[in-house]
Amino acid sequence: MPNAMRVSAYTPEQSYDASGVSSLDMASLLLSAYELGDSINQSAEVAEYLYWKDAVDRDVQVEQKMKEFAKARELFEECQRFGRFHPDYHAAKDKVKAIQRELDGIESVAKFKAAEHEVDTMLFEVSRLIAESVSETIKVPSNEGTSKGGGCGSGGSCGCGSGGCG
Repeated sequence: MPNAMRVSAYTPEQSYDASGVSSLDMASLLLSAYELGDSINQSAEVAEYLYWKDAVDRDVQVEQKMKEFAKARELFEECQRFGRFHPDYHAAKDKVKAIQRELDGIESVAKFKAAEHEVDTMLFEVSRLIAESVSETIKVPSNEGTSKGGGCGSGGSCGCGSGGCG
């Protein structure tokens, strides 16, 4: 994590029911969760993300490219109904990709995507720390795995630890 957050070990208060079995104090656990959320919202990563999100929202060039992209995507989706055999399929697909590259080349969009990735990484790391504090076998979903195509049953490497994947 770029600006590592400190996640302190949390020991929830326990209460006991009539049979003497302990249970978590959910109010205390929820309070700690809200405090963690507040800490994340006050982080430099979230501030950077919000700054660039606002910059993208105010950028006239981005707005124009997004309109172009929406029209191109609509045409591509129409062609996609008939698959690659539609006479305009490849041209429509290429147009969508070209506009996407143009969008990605705009500074505010590039910086927004980088900031978004940093926030996503931070949230994944916090989730992973929480999950591993409960059990090392708990799976924590990540947005990274979806773009690489790996995972249980996909022929990729999901890292779930079962040994039967990939």
